[in-house]
Amino acid sequence: MEQNQIDLVAFGPEHLDEAVMLSRAESWPHRPEDWLMVHQLSKGAVATDGKGRVVGTIFVSPFGDDFATINMVIVDKSMRGLGLGRKLMERAFELAGKRPLRLIATKEGLPLYEKLGFVATGTIRQHQGDVHTVAPPQGVEDMQAKDIAAVRALDHKAYNADRSALFDALLERGKFAVVRKGDEIVGWAAIRPFGRGEVVGPVIAPDLETAKALIAYFVSSRQGSFIRIDTASEAELAPWLAEIGLGHVGGGVTMRRPLIEDAQQHQHKIYALVSQALG
Repeated sequence: MEQNQIDLVAFGPEHLDEAVMLSRAESWPHRPEDWLMVHQLSKGAVATDGKGRVVGTIFVSPFGDDFATINMVIVDKSMRGLGLGRKLMERAFELAGKRPLRLIATKEGLPLYEKLGFVATGTIRQHQGDVHTVAPPQGVEDMQAKDIAAVRALDHKAYNADRSALFDALLERGKFAVVRKGDEIVGWAAIRPFGRGEVVGPVIAPDLETAKALIAYFVSSRQGSFIRIDTASEAELAPWLAEIGLGHVGGGVTMRRPLIEDAQQHQHKIYALVSQALG
């Protein structure tokens, strides 16, 4: 198929069903609702062929002017090797403007991203499975309405970015838990429906034990349920997650363009992501 038969247009609700089909062909678990959450938070584009069929997708999710993530990058198997992935990335650069860019690369996409100037900064581990029996932790509680401002502030400190729109989307869809030290909230986590079950993330905490407690708060009431957690390899959660039934099933390479190191070390660490798409 020749390149002049390909059109790049803005992603709209009319493209949703075909986008879901593309992701299912890649064995991604995303439901229509999961695509719509990314669409709500992002600027997206689809590639269509001469018959109007969706053969590629890409999204750019901005976090204020601080950075943007590139995600949901799919090229139909019949269109690979024709330069469509590069065309989609070039459109993403236009949508992102001057923002620094981040993404999580699959093994297949890594060579293209490296050619486009992205630099690897780490890895992400995807853990999932039917959770085992987990004891309810002490010191974790549901977030209250009065806590929202403090939890927002903690998220901003951890990411050094404006994630207000993402936070609001999580409030619409999920449940939140917090850990307090005196009157101060020192950690928080969220859980929401995703794919085959639920995903726990983000998990932001001052230390590993607090992160485990936040996760345990959710999964202790979900024995036998399907849970997913995406965590940075250096977060040290992997052995414990495997113990509770959430095995390592894959992941990706975190990349940035340009390579900008975080300005400072934060007291609170990101132990799990909202998702690989949204960070």
